[in-house]
Amino acid sequence: MTSLQQILSPLRKAVDDFKMINDGDKIAVGLSGGKDSVTLLTGLVGLKRFYPKKFEVIAIRIDTGLEFDKNEEKALEDYCKDLGVLYHVEKTQIAEIVFNERKEKSPCSLCANMRRGALNSTAKALGCNKVALGHHRDDLIETFFLSLTYEGRLSTFMPVTHLSKAELTVIRPMLYVKESMVYSFAKDKPILKNPCPVDKYTQREEVKKTIKELNEKYPTFKENAFRALVHEERQNLIKKPKD
Repeated sequence: MTSLQQILSPLRKAVDDFKMINDGDKIAVGLSGGKDSVTLLTGLVGLKRFYPKKFEVIAIRIDTGLEFDKNEEKALEDYCKDLGVLYHVEKTQIAEIVFNERKEKSPCSLCANMRRGALNSTAKALGCNKVALGHHRDDLIETFFLSLTYEGRLSTFMPVTHLSKAELTVIRPMLYVKESMVYSFAKDKPILKNPCPVDKYTQREEVKKTIKELNEKYPTFKENAFRALVHEERQNLIKKPKD
């Protein structure tokens, strides 16, 4: 099983490399209850104990209106108490809007945008200046191939994003953490089973399967993809000359 120290090593490196945390920060962790966000919350609480810059961590879960197991929800709440973290649940009507009112055939994008908006506004209302999301190393690679495959763009998420209108900064401290480490670490943690009706039937799942197949055929594929995405010379792509 992956230890907290094994999570903290790449997490701190990402925080340091991209200057994610400053003295006095109040960071809201977007806590969905999945393995990624639970690992992120635990990691940041662990980092807080010895990091030279002092910061505060709270957990915000956006309740979309989908039905979760009550016992699992209670276990997650108790886990936050054990960590000494404020646990705030923000109730919304996102599921009702996405699935019943809009009847979206591909609901993921709209749902994600609405959840991000609710998370940011709640974080701001609770006095936070930063929002931490649980995207890990594998997510970085998958997002790149999603953009390439479905949008025809070379793009992925940034480690740090400043939202000037919201007066918030979004950070992704698990940028260097492999998903396999997250799976192992979260095995004994309180995880909420995802009740979303389209879970496991998304474009991301298709891309994840394709990357897995490529990595089985070419064992260094994911490692090379990650290195290419974070390499300083990754911008040497074809550009049209300016007039």
